[in-house]
Amino acid sequence: MIQGMPLVIYPVKDVAQAQAAYTKFLGVEPYVSSPYYVGYKVGGQEVGLDPNGHAHGLTGPIAYWVVDDIHAAVQTCLDAGAQTQQAVRDVGGGMLVALIKDADGNLTGLRQMP
Repeated sequence: MIQGMPLVIYPVKDVAQAQAAYTKFLGVEPYVSSPYYVGYKVGGQEVGLDPNGHAHGLTGPIAYWVVDDIHAAVQTCLDAGAQTQQAVRDVGGGMLVALIKDADGNLTGLRQMP
């Protein structure tokens, strides 16, 4: 079951510069600030900055759908003609993420909360 799309991740090349810009733009301080991820919570939405995104092939923002069962969701997407862009992986604390690419080349993230 899909629960919503509360997360958008932006790949950034300079995390310190991006953090300064997004902090000013969003008008809030990040709830987490580390060398590998900066996260903001704004109006029920999470906005993340990923300094490793470009190295993982990201060329723009990725929206993440929250799902109950990420493996089943990935399989449903594959059955519908999508391809795996990034296999299911644990990004810490039991949170699982994956990226799929649809037939038009659009990337969509899937996230399963612990």
